[in-house]
Amino acid sequence: MHFVRFRDPAGAVRQGHLEAGTIHFGQEIYDFESEEIDILPPCEPSKIVCIGRNYADHAAEMGSDVPDRPLLFLKPPNTLAAHGDTVTLPAGKERIDYEAELGVVIDKQCRHVDEANAMDVVRGFTCVNDLSNRDDQRQEQNWVRGKAFDGAAPIGPVLATPDEVPADAFVRATVNGERKQDGNRAQLIFSIPELIAEITQYLTLEPGDVIATGTPEGVGPVSDGDTITIEVEGVGTLEHTVAIPN
Repeated sequence: MHFVRFRDPAGAVRQGHLEAGTIHFGQEIYDFESEEIDILPPCEPSKIVCIGRNYADHAAEMGSDVPDRPLLFLKPPNTLAAHGDTVTLPAGKERIDYEAELGVVIDKQCRHVDEANAMDVVRGFTCVNDLSNRDDQRQEQNWVRGKAFDGAAPIGPVLATPDEVPADAFVRATVNGERKQDGNRAQLIFSIPELIAEITQYLTLEPGDVIATGTPEGVGPVSDGDTITIEVEGVGTLEHTVAIPN
């Protein structure tokens, strides 16, 4: 099943399920593309835990080694953006990249989760674009300027239950209709259960928190006015545009 958070015509935030292009909430039915509603991020995370270099081919294209344990960094709630948004990027930067990722949405508060039980704490999957300001990322160790600027984590458009997403689900990005990334879940160096087990040794995960599992090769810069789509098989397609101030 696919769930959608949205703001209805009266301004109330609702969660419905998506079926054949329509959103169902109680007795109300809305077209997914309707201008009457606003699609919202599918969850409200207290944090987004991101994984660096979790695809070997991406590590290679960045001139980096594959890590011997998951490389973790955080994006706070200010980074959230939704399907259909225009994300205003930091001005005056030479390179800000798109990064298509499979997002894992946590279902319950958890700590010290065993790998064997890790999928029990997963609510579902979504699409994530880990927008990355390379100028500042290369100059700092904690990556706050590089990864945590406003709108740096478009997420959505839906939350798909785990049964909807194949073990080898493709993870793709296109920019202005041209495909740039084409990886799949089976290429993850550290699997989703391994990531959950590692993260929860250090952090308590809360309901709605997101793990962005890493990006395949093909990352590249965005330009003012670009339309970016992130597609995960079994989830759907997240689309947004970007604006870069003069």
